[in-house]
Amino acid sequence: MEILVPILLIVFCCLIIWKASDGFETASEYLGRNMSEGVRGATINAIGSSMPELFTTIFFLILLKDTDGFSGGIGTTAGSAIFNGMIIPAVVIFVVLFSGISKNINVSKKVILRDGLFLIAAEFILIYLISGSTLYWWHGLILMITYGVYMTYMLLSMKGEEEGEEEGEEEDDEQEDVGLLKGLITLNLESVFIGKKEITSSNAWILLIFSMTIIGSACLLLVSSCESIGEYLNIPIMFVAVVLASAATSVPDTIISMRDAKKGNYNDAIANALGSNIFDICFALGFPLFLYCMIYGPINMNPQTIEFSSQLRILLLIFTIISFFIYYIGPNMGVFKAILLILIYILFTSYIVGESLDSEWSNNISNYLNTIYHTIK
Repeated sequence: MEILVPILLIVFCCLIIWKASDGFETASEYLGRNMSEGVRGATINAIGSSMPELFTTIFFLILLKDTDGFSGGIGTTAGSAIFNGMIIPAVVIFVVLFSGISKNINVSKKVILRDGLFLIAAEFILIYLISGSTLYWWHGLILMITYGVYMTYMLLSMKGEEEGEEEGEEEDDEQEDVGLLKGLITLNLESVFIGKKEITSSNAWILLIFSMTIIGSACLLLVSSCESIGEYLNIPIMFVAVVLASAATSVPDTIISMRDAKKGNYNDAIANALGSNIFDICFALGFPLFLYCMIYGPINMNPQTIEFSSQLRILLLIFTIISFFIYYIGPNMGVFKAILLILIYILFTSYIVGESLDSEWSNNISNYLNTIYHTIK
């Protein structure tokens, strides 16, 4: 029965993150209104919806202050990246097709190439960068610089949207004023900070920051719950983080992509998933690593963490390449592709569970992943 409490707390965290992400989405849509389709999803939306991964990685390091803390961060960012790359596009496909919004989901090949190839490059950098037994501040700095290069390219290539489209979006964002107390209790943050007033840059930033604060608080509770589950089951926290924490922190990405898809913004819906992965790998992992090492010094990883994290990064790279071709091949995204993506995620989750139980078949896969890692390192 003891394990039910942290599990229920994780569900509670998911609900808080879900509700707070509504306000975040409203603010991010307004602040990114001048960005072209595909760019907003990969930048503003992706950064915002990936705040849980950033907060969770920071809290893992701050609370545990050891190798387990960093392994929890790797588990969260890698697991979230696989969730984003497989589950979110599949959910988008099902939502659009089964709700009758459209019979076809066409995503720009340019968006897939741009974000997909940069994501693969970022994962190669991660594999080569974090390959030793000791991690330093400059490892985190290089990851952050990598994300800076991506953001610079995105902003330089951006084209403004039509003014008519902007006005239409602003009208849709108008919220009913339900009162301060009720709005805070139900986390209807749009009604608290905007209500029936016109959304502006000022109240959009306030809404954005407050939403991030709520999400960050939920992530602190999430990390504590994952630690409790790991201790109760006597398994490394990395296994817990890679499945439970990663799925919980991916709630905003899923919601934003679903809503973009319902509006017909398919480029933003997919770009959000891919852009979030780039943010997770480069910044949500790089910044906490940089910050921690600057304060506490280098991180010395134990052999078990080194081995599993290397396997996880290779698995992430393999699945990313496979999903890239699933996105790219064919004229549109359909049910068959959605099923393939879901099956890949089920395979990934099964492997993680098998590793935590030290099963023979998962150990065979681990040996194969280690061979690949030492080949390309």
